[in-house]
Amino acid sequence: MNAIEGIMKAINFETPDRTPVIPQILGHAAIISKVPLHEYLRDGELLARCQINAYQHYRYDAVFALMDVCVETEALGSVLEYKKNYYPLIKKYALSNTTNHEVLSIPDPYQTKRMPELLKAIEILKAELGDEILILGCVLGPMTLTVQLLGAERALYLAIDDIDKFCQILDFSKTVSLKFGLAQIEMGAHLPLVFEPSGSPAVVLHQFFREFILPRLKEIFSGFKKAGAAANWLHIAGHTGSILSYYPEMGVDIANFDYYVTPLKAQKLLPKTCLDGNIKSLCFIEATPAEIASKSKKLLDSFANRGGYILSSGCEIPPESNPENILAMVGATK
Repeated sequence: MNAIEGIMKAINFETPDRTPVIPQILGHAAIISKVPLHEYLRDGELLARCQINAYQHYRYDAVFALMDVCVETEALGSVLEYKKNYYPLIKKYALSNTTNHEVLSIPDPYQTKRMPELLKAIEILKAELGDEILILGCVLGPMTLTVQLLGAERALYLAIDDIDKFCQILDFSKTVSLKFGLAQIEMGAHLPLVFEPSGSPAVVLHQFFREFILPRLKEIFSGFKKAGAAANWLHIAGHTGSILSYYPEMGVDIANFDYYVTPLKAQKLLPKTCLDGNIKSLCFIEATPAEIASKSKKLLDSFANRGGYILSSGCEIPPESNPENILAMVGATK
């Protein structure tokens, strides 16, 4: 049974040969390949090579064609600041001086800024790995992209002061995310993970999520499934207990849950949805391999009778993580 078959069995609450394991390895792939992070983030071929190298070193079940969370906003005109061996920061938001989203146009994923480089990474991963393991693309959720176009404070105030205008930008962001994700599927990604940190209850109330974010994520996931995505995966870290019960309505097949939410609570809220998580990301720097192995075993035991589980970190494994800690988590499933 290969990695994709095992993951699909977990999604369907069937019994795989072993529990799938997917460390969320992004920038760490560059570090272990001794490639400068700021170069990895701009070069699709380099990203693919580093991801393949990380997979061959650790032998887990998915690779990530994911640069950082600023790809879409940069393509729309936001100005980024790149520093050596750091993820980029937004220096100027695309809509910093206006709320008129019509000054922007939907970017062509095959032509605009770093989008083509990410598609190139997917193409290389697909050509070299095929259907051996899961190839994950990534798009921002509509709320997160809206925040990255306006800035967090302006976006949240606009939602209070002019909800119609806010929803217009939210719909624009939804269209950008959908088009970018469809291009990723076309290039060979098995699915685009949807990353929506600004939908977290730490940012907006769960009622706001239910009314404004949920229906747009539902449209995105529906579009991905129609285009042939193997599954729909939603990633929101942090205190998500108040929104997890909404996930089935959106068509979510794999739900990330962070260390703030206990396995028992996640299972109660999503009894029929495959879960992935929830080892604290910082542990991969601070803990020992024995401690990671122990945490992994406890998680595996807590899902032993339920199934529907992928062992993972609650969020990205930090680039500077101890490789022995990652090996300990992967080894726990084998």
